[in-house]
Amino acid sequence: MRSLKMVLSAVLLAGLATTAAAADLVRLGNLKFAHYGAISYMKEIAHKYDLKIEERVFAKGLDIVPAIIAGEIDIAASAADAAIAGRAGGAPVYAVAGFAKGGARIVVRPDLPIKSVKDLKGKKVGVARGGAQELLLVAELAQNGLTWANGPGKDVEILYLAFADLNQALMAKNIDAMCQSEPQSSQALNKGFGVELMKPYDTPLGEPIRALVMTEKMYKEKRGVAERVLKCFVEATKTFIDNPKLAEKYVRETMFKGQITPDDYQDAIANSPFTYDLTVEHIQITTDLMQKYGVGRMKNPPIAKDWVKLDLLDKAKMELKIR
Repeated sequence: MRSLKMVLSAVLLAGLATTAAAADLVRLGNLKFAHYGAISYMKEIAHKYDLKIEERVFAKGLDIVPAIIAGEIDIAASAADAAIAGRAGGAPVYAVAGFAKGGARIVVRPDLPIKSVKDLKGKKVGVARGGAQELLLVAELAQNGLTWANGPGKDVEILYLAFADLNQALMAKNIDAMCQSEPQSSQALNKGFGVELMKPYDTPLGEPIRALVMTEKMYKEKRGVAERVLKCFVEATKTFIDNPKLAEKYVRETMFKGQITPDDYQDAIANSPFTYDLTVEHIQITTDLMQKYGVGRMKNPPIAKDWVKLDLLDKAKMELKIR
């Protein structure tokens, strides 16, 4: 009997060791925005795919690039613009999926007579450098015949501020308008210190798509892990699409610790819905516009077809029976 117990204990321990060994570590770089919620939720269901996901939250997408180059991050959520600039700057990444679209508003002070983009002439406009909002803003200004500079001397003076500082700057009247992300732009509207001028989606860029990027090393050398990561991503995204109450609860309570209201969340997600999909064409158009307007300051802009790899996404969606 004692021998049998010893054998059973050994089998149990071996099984536990095998389970522990199967939980591959994946280091995730993420941002604190409402539409990045499904990416964050991946860590909650990672065990289903024998993964352990460690999330590290950055202030903006460009801040993730050095961590990728240093080998500290395996996958990351990013605006397409930041991913493109990162790739151009030497970050060894592939774009493997999209996870949200939209996520921007041009918001103006309610005490100013700004009714159109042309009315921004002579005004100070705040935006975060390197995100989708910067490209959307300058594309709108150009489309309306306005010039801009990071300082006086042009039609519009652009002030580069962190996402976290833009709302405060608008409230304090240090800027006249801002191109902001979500849920921060919805908070400005709901708290009354900002008025929506427009959702800036009428340029050739359309609605910007946020990109999930993966290191070349994981994509090429850890194929099994990479496949499980994409299945985890697809399930997390489907969960947020199919169960909006769960999505809201997770974003409001887990990500934002109660700092945003239900209205903030609902308005934010209405302007930045979750998705899975990305196209080579969208990344190429984004790249071309970045180059045209000097966003990202790229000497050698990457060619989208060389680094947009959607085979893992297609396989994950097929296996999970998602169209």
